[in-house]
Amino acid sequence: MIWQKGSSSFKTVSGEENYEKNLEFIENAIGKDIKILFKRFYNYHVKMYKKRPVYWLFSSPKGSFNAFIYMHRYRKDTVSIVLNDYLREFRAKLEAALENFIHIESSSEASQKEKLKAKKEEEKIKKVINEIEEYEREVLYPLASEQIEIDLDDGVKVNYPKFGKALKNSWIK
Repeated sequence: MIWQKGSSSFKTVSGEENYEKNLEFIENAIGKDIKILFKRFYNYHVKMYKKRPVYWLFSSPKGSFNAFIYMHRYRKDTVSIVLNDYLREFRAKLEAALENFIHIESSSEASQKEKLKAKKEEEKIKKVINEIEEYEREVLYPLASEQIEIDLDDGVKVNYPKFGKALKNSWIK
């Protein structure tokens, strides 16, 4: 899952017109404000498991991209799946939204207010794209190329550090 409440990224992925409807659906399904997935749930989970979480959060440095994996379902191609099916898909949607905002900004039919709003969103999306491109290039792609295998019998203490900066709280040792 890739999302943080209030971010333009979720609006981009779900579409501006469906943002509120999709957000309401998700929150009704889980019975809580969705931010629990990335803040309260993950922090609680790490605390509950005494810094040995079984749900791992792949997270870009500023948290613009997030994807949970379950340690017990990990395979050596899991990082490649996170990279190809989630991160790159997310970036493609961001790039499409960026093109849309650039089009609005240069449109003779758009109002000055619409152009200004488009310019602000364009700058936000560019920052997110830069962040996730660096995360891909410096962290996730090299890790995916390694096809790391884990041994569940070794536990979190041994396996978690193998993923370094790809995971949130890479300090867990």
